Amino acid sequence: MTELLTIVRDIILPVFILMSIGFVLHKKFTLNISTLAKMNIYFLVPGFIFVKLYSTDISFQLFRNVFFFFALFVLILYVISILIAKIFKLEGGKKTAFSNSIMFYNSGNYGVPVNDLVFKSDPFAMSIQVIVLTLQNIFLFSYGIFSLQSLNKGKLRAALGYFKMPVLYAMLAGILLNVASVSIPSFIWVPANYIADAMVAMALVMLGAQVAELRFKSGLLSVYLSLATRLVIGPILALGIILIFKLDGIFAQALLISSAMPTSVNSAVIAQEYDNHPNFAAQVVMFSTLLSAITVTIVIYAAKLLF
Repeated sequence: MTELLTIVRDIILPVFILMSIGFVLHKKFTLNISTLAKMNIYFLVPGFIFVKLYSTDISFQLFRNVFFFFALFVLILYVISILIAKIFKLEGGKKTAFSNSIMFYNSGNYGVPVNDLVFKSDPFAMSIQVIVLTLQNIFLFSYGIFSLQSLNKGKLRAALGYFKMPVLYAMLAGILLNVASVSIPSFIWVPANYIADAMVAMALVMLGAQVAELRFKSGLLSVYLSLATRLVIGPILALGIILIFKLDGIFAQALLISSAMPTSVNSAVIAQEYDNHPNFAAQVVMFSTLLSAITVTIVIYAAKLLF
């Protein structure tokens, strides 16, 4: 019970405070949500990814092991989401939004603080979380955007359009400068950190503004299916992979806990930017974040008990 209250106080409450600010601001001033989404995708997220990739010390072996787990985990989640979409007759853009809500989870502004809380700032555990965060962002801002653009533009134009995204070049720059140990002058590094620090707050404020526009109604079956898959099936699947490949210790704990995170805020950001069921995306993010106060606590307990 104490751990649940600690997670609610240190993780859930700050998230909902920022969302509430966005909610109130939109109700009072009617914010331009499309502009906020563009600011996130083309300005804040690239800065955040660049700073994280440049400043984190990650070994090749650790990256390879986390990448293997992540690729297998997300691939199976994708197959599960497609099967569920077919069973419940979700088509076109709704099917894509549904799959994205399951595959893309909040490994940044939720996953990083949870990791820090559970492992008490252990650098090895945090390195695992940063790799997951990096892979999630690469996946989200490549396949995630491609899957939405291809609905209207076709696969070729969507693929070419990805090379216009600043996120790609921010990732490449962060990795290359880190590997080459290139020193970044303070007049660039200081504003880069300011941009990175602003990303979480702005994404959550935008989500709150989206929530202010929601018109809740009955027939939210697709939302419930997404929540069950992301918060329950996801961690069970991750546990299965961990047991099959006999992973253990902090490595297994960190991967299992990271798999339990709620749907990514940025999945709602790109849904808004490309106008693909943004209400559905915002509802899934909001409800999964709320319910994760319970599910993440259970997964943390299980991780400590099993490994």
